[in-house]
Amino acid sequence: MRVLKFEHRRQPLAPRSVLWRRMVASGTAAAVLIVISWLLGACGYHFVAGIHGWVDAFYNAAMILGGMGPVDTITGKAGKIFASFYALYSGFVLLTSAGIFLSPLMHRLVHRLHLEMKDS
Repeated sequence: MRVLKFEHRRQPLAPRSVLWRRMVASGTAAAVLIVISWLLGACGYHFVAGIHGWVDAFYNAAMILGGMGPVDTITGKAGKIFASFYALYSGFVLLTSAGIFLSPLMHRLVHRLHLEMKDS
């Protein structure tokens, strides 16, 4: 089962109400991905990297996930390995969530351009 269903290239352009429903669905999917990644990062910073306060762990995870960079200095080997993999994972999540969120708009743009080319 596909999460986001789009019209085929031979079908007419969907109405704006369908676009807004797709935007809400893709925004929800992107938000769920980000929240789960944020929680995993906070748990990793708290348990693996040894950041003792939960607020600091959430802060570090949010800064890495948002692409801002690390806040606290990690001293242990396990913490450094976790922080390295989480930083790589976070870059992937940031790009993926942007793609998920923007996919209905990009599909509509390409579909509309295709229909205009077909008409002329």
